[in-house]
Amino acid sequence: MRDHPHSQNGPHPEVWTGRATNRIQWLLALAGAACVALGIELAVDSAWNAGIAPLVMSVVGCIAAGLLVLFGTLAFVHVALRVDKEALEVRCGHMGLPRRRIPLSHVAGAEFAPHVTPRHWGGWGYRWRPEKGTAVVVRRGEGLVLRLWDGHTFTITVDNAESAVRVIRDRLRPPAPGRA
Repeated sequence: MRDHPHSQNGPHPEVWTGRATNRIQWLLALAGAACVALGIELAVDSAWNAGIAPLVMSVVGCIAAGLLVLFGTLAFVHVALRVDKEALEVRCGHMGLPRRRIPLSHVAGAEFAPHVTPRHWGGWGYRWRPEKGTAVVVRRGEGLVLRLWDGHTFTITVDNAESAVRVIRDRLRPPAPGRA
């Protein structure tokens, strides 16, 4: 993704935006929708002879499992990153949830990570590992790693991560004389 300038002041845009997408998540979302459909089908057109309790448990189980898979995967189909003069904001999925806003005053540094993989984080999604920090991983590939002043790290998979790192680093430096 390219820098999206909202202003032409200085070497970087006033607001930088980027995203990363994982199209495989759509397949998982379809599997979740299929579970929901199966639960509805069982509820509407069922000729169970074993009694009502097993039928209700099957219907509720299929619908609940389907909704969990459906919404769990749709939340991580893509991630959007927005960096402005004061903070960076990470939004996941089409509803923008989960969301995290990190003021740049909390960021000690930013590094380009050329090979972020879901395997290293224990899967796709919003992840936390005590030895690695927190991450939003929606696909394998490039990302950025923020070092926070509290000693934690926050990793985000995003296209054109090198550009995001440059913008963040530039915003972490004090303004040069003559620059506002």
